Amino acid sequence: MAQADRYTELINTPIGRIVQKQIGLPAPVPLKRWTPGDRVVDGRVLIGGAPGGRLATTLAKVAASIGAEASTPLREDLRAAAAAAGLDAGPWTPAAAATQRYAALVFDATGITEPGQLSELREFFSPTIRRVAKSGRLVVLGTTPTATRSASERIAQRSLEGFTRAAGKELKAGATAQLVYVEPGAEDQLDSTLRFLLSSRSAYVDGQVIRVGSGSDVPEIDWERPLAGKVALVTGASRGIGAAIAATLARDGAHVVGLDIPALEGDLKAVTGSLGGSALALDITAAEAPREIAAYLKKEHGGVDVVVHNAGITRDKTLGRMDEARWDSVIEVNLAAVQRVTDALIAGRSRAVLNQGGRIVCVASIAGIAGNFGQTNYATSKAGVIGLVDAYADTLAARGATINAVAPGFIETQMTAKIPFATREAGRRMNSLSQGGLPVDVAEAIAYFASPASTGVNGNTVRVCGQSLLGA
Repeated sequence: MAQADRYTELINTPIGRIVQKQIGLPAPVPLKRWTPGDRVVDGRVLIGGAPGGRLATTLAKVAASIGAEASTPLREDLRAAAAAAGLDAGPWTPAAAATQRYAALVFDATGITEPGQLSELREFFSPTIRRVAKSGRLVVLGTTPTATRSASERIAQRSLEGFTRAAGKELKAGATAQLVYVEPGAEDQLDSTLRFLLSSRSAYVDGQVIRVGSGSDVPEIDWERPLAGKVALVTGASRGIGAAIAATLARDGAHVVGLDIPALEGDLKAVTGSLGGSALALDITAAEAPREIAAYLKKEHGGVDVVVHNAGITRDKTLGRMDEARWDSVIEVNLAAVQRVTDALIAGRSRAVLNQGGRIVCVASIAGIAGNFGQTNYATSKAGVIGLVDAYADTLAARGATINAVAPGFIETQMTAKIPFATREAGRRMNSLSQGGLPVDVAEAIAYFASPASTGVNGNTVRVCGQSLLGA
């Protein structure tokens, strides 16, 4: 079992809150996480935007489809977009009652085409950011900078990253901030991303940038079980984050094929058996492993729809003491085997084991972004995983598939429970949410990438780290 966060438990007692305020200690708030039957947004959504934006209609349609209560400023284009979508949006002005709280603030910044117009951000968020509810959401939508039409627009749109990340650090009480870049023409690809970011499924995702492209046509799906009828392979599935990933994908309707080393076959079968899934015990670094995995999936399931490369190891030593065996084993398990298995599953377009519209999701780490002391081998391997996503994104897109990565920060697992107390506490507190994440937080981000509706989400690496100060 993971070590309990006693500090968070204490600070949320009446006495703990008094001590926290007097001393000025971090004040983490227990995060709301999604459970079956929850609404996407529990509370009112305030939809705003800069004049000339292109996403107001899309935002209104999504808000209407999730049954959200909504408000918009008293501006003709925003009110018209809401009405056209059948969204019964209440009016909002800066003079609105200060007691009004919003579950989400969503702002269409695609109309900002030069730096002077960035003032639109201040005009909307300055009177509203303190009205974000507990575990609320702030989402800014922009145009992918490389898809802009002028140097001024590109500069202005790139500025949104600094704004969103800084705003995320000002939010309180478990609220988060994100930026979504939407390519022109990809407006109809936003549904799955907004549903994820606005909901409690994204509880530990904060200060992130997601890029949404055109993708293929978005299919009709059951949002409660989007993976119904799909087959999902999860490596390293016997415990910890891997077991949480398997459970979350099964919850979403997938038949899960869990894979782990033969020494953990008992644990693996216990996990997959409880989910009605299948177990495949083998060493992914073995020379024949890619072929055996591909053959098994083709024979037993006719192929695979979702592949989650979660298996990974650490063999820590400072670089001056790093021996060849420690280095090679980490690179082999965490990176080289991932590439070999991926190649085996996508080889031969007409006979590929990865089905049309497939999803590949890799588990990287913030160590691959920021580095970690004593983990040059691990950081190298996880940076390579991010490189693999970059390298394969176009190849997968050409066959209607996607590849993305999650980069976890401090997650409460058996491994982090063994970290010395001082180091563990620093890892927990050094983020905007002042707490560690849970394995399910990583799993929810993977389920978002795995959704058939996420057709335009490709080539992204999203950190699940509570907006860690490391590598921010």
